[in-house]
Amino acid sequence: MKDAASTHSNPGHSLANQPALSVRAETPMAFVRAIASAFALRGLDPLPALQAAQIAPDLLHQPDARITALQMEWLSASAMRELDDEALGWFSRRLPWGSYGMLVRASLTAPNLGVALARWCRHHNLLTEDIRLTLSTSDGLAHIELHEAHDLKDLREFCTVSVLRNALGVACWLTDSRIPLAATQLHFAPPPHADSYRVLFDGPCQFNAPHSRLSFDAGYLQLPLRRDEAALQRMLQRALLLTVRPYRRDRLLMEKVRQTLAEHPEHSRNADDLAAWLNLSARTLHRQLKEEGASLQQLKDAVRRDMATEWLMRTTRPIKQIAAEVGFQNEKSFMRAFKGWTGQTPDEFRSGP
Repeated sequence: MKDAASTHSNPGHSLANQPALSVRAETPMAFVRAIASAFALRGLDPLPALQAAQIAPDLLHQPDARITALQMEWLSASAMRELDDEALGWFSRRLPWGSYGMLVRASLTAPNLGVALARWCRHHNLLTEDIRLTLSTSDGLAHIELHEAHDLKDLREFCTVSVLRNALGVACWLTDSRIPLAATQLHFAPPPHADSYRVLFDGPCQFNAPHSRLSFDAGYLQLPLRRDEAALQRMLQRALLLTVRPYRRDRLLMEKVRQTLAEHPEHSRNADDLAAWLNLSARTLHRQLKEEGASLQQLKDAVRRDMATEWLMRTTRPIKQIAAEVGFQNEKSFMRAFKGWTGQTPDEFRSGP
């Protein structure tokens, strides 16, 4: 559940059906080389993981090359599974798949973000002795600090960036809030790709610091957590999103709309009702969805499709009842829409191959 990458990326797809990549490449090739070195240390070939992420192997030897956030997500996911190491080689012992999800789960019951982050750092320290994470406050700022137990050498940059971005991503996700950084301090010299740090961390960034840390307004520590186990299960399906892209409200809106449509249909009769539930104007709702490449009608159709296919597969409810449940006025219009979604009638879908 880790990674360091860039911004401005489209939602991901399965590795078996990847889209052409036309988004801006900002992630330094140094991080890709670090992952490749983790394979080498295990005597494994990184080529399949590189191919899964659509990264040409010869790019490893081009210092100025960059990849997109989506490619970094694909590469990290493949590498973590093949290496069975969510730390991607940073630490003296592996962190098996699921380690970082376990850390988040242990923090879900905290009364506020401050307690959750302190718990997250404490539990992370139980996973490895190579680094130590702490949460502290001073002068109105909260600090997530990373201290090395020994010199991480060539792994220092990738480890530091990944762990700190992971911690920040978890904090943002737990509170469903974008947490802007007041400052970032890093315990290494400016790398050749230092310009990427304007994307990796917002706010002022200082290199050659005594130790590495992220600082933000301490008021965020009082925010209540807004997630539960069900939300965690959904997040873990693409946990790397917490660190490959900055957490911003407009990046969350599609998921918020989708969740509201599924869980609170009484607030979803029209754009005005839905926007009011989300504390937005209808105009802002449509505009932000358009910026994300979606429309309210597309999201309504997606939720209806998912609900319909779930009930068709797992229940014996009559088609007419399912049509009404997902918001269609009659069975005929539902059947026509369902065939447009899936290429099959509801009866054909239910009966299977």
